[in-house]
Amino acid sequence: MNEEVNVSQVQEPITTAPPEIYQIIERVLSLEKSKLSQRSPRNINDDIVQIIKEVIQ
Repeated sequence: MNEEVNVSQVQEPITTAPPEIYQIIERVLSLEKSKLSQRSPRNINDDIVQIIKEVIQ
């Protein structure tokens, strides 16, 4: 049960985030998952900046 409390505390900022922030988090997580299989992922920072710019606009 203590572990469940810790998980909910960790996820709280994500679940209570405004829709724009939640969308950025989801898209960045998806991007990171897609890059995990690459031996040397490239341009991930550029991709993250692009995601943020798209969501902000």
